[in-house]
Amino acid sequence: MSVSDNTRGALYMLGSMAAFTINDAFFKMLSGEMPLMQALFLRGVLTTAALGAVAAAAGTFSYSYPRRDRKLVALRNLAEVGAAYFFLTALFNMPLANLSAILQALPLTVALGGFLAFREPLGWRRFGAIAAGFAGVMLIVRPGAEGFTAHSWHALAAVACVTVRDLATRRMSSAVPSTRVAFMNALAVMLFGLAGVPFTGWVAPEPAHLGALAGAAGFIVCGYLCGVQAMRSGDVAFIAPFRYTSLVWALVLGFAFFGDWPDSATLAGAAIVVATGLFTLYRERRAAR
Repeated sequence: MSVSDNTRGALYMLGSMAAFTINDAFFKMLSGEMPLMQALFLRGVLTTAALGAVAAAAGTFSYSYPRRDRKLVALRNLAEVGAAYFFLTALFNMPLANLSAILQALPLTVALGGFLAFREPLGWRRFGAIAAGFAGVMLIVRPGAEGFTAHSWHALAAVACVTVRDLATRRMSSAVPSTRVAFMNALAVMLFGLAGVPFTGWVAPEPAHLGALAGAAGFIVCGYLCGVQAMRSGDVAFIAPFRYTSLVWALVLGFAFFGDWPDSATLAGAAIVVATGLFTLYRERRAAR
């Protein structure tokens, strides 16, 4: 039975979101067991080696970037490092589902960033949806409430960094190999983790730590590769909403492995963010037509 490009792309996106969230769960298991920078470095070694092998097999190491793309790749690497640090700091210190709910604001922040940075069209309906989405984010983080901590700011900083990363990616030439970009990102994060090790300490890894790191590295590589295939397999406007399945995975894994379940206000905020994000994607599809 033949499968349409859109269906194939949706399946790849489902796989990508599942893989990234399972990677997060493995990494969260190291919280309190291993310093963040050590964990980031060790996972980076495994991830860089795997993506390097994929890039070598694809023959993309010899690609020569145009000057404009070199600047964009450098910006993407910097944003990826910031996103990794802020996201994992938040992951080590707050429930997985709460963090995932905040990250659902990304379609909104990317749309707003495209308007501010590149003057991409943004009608009043999408602008209103973005405003409502940010209200949903505030309902999740609740500044001034008892549950609001510095790690909530880390989660918001991660959203800002990922927004910059995605906007830089959108401006790259289509000829830039995705496998090479993914390898460069992994290498940058690994080197950042290595640079931070002297300041955060080192513990002797135990077999359980190594197992969690291997699981995290394996799933994050699967997430990268499935994500690339998803974006190349069909209509982006059809595929993009399947990103929100990461929240379902976060709810299930957070409850199953860490006993965390968001309160009603967090769930309501997440529902608002997801609904406004879906509406934004729908309006972008209408605008593209």
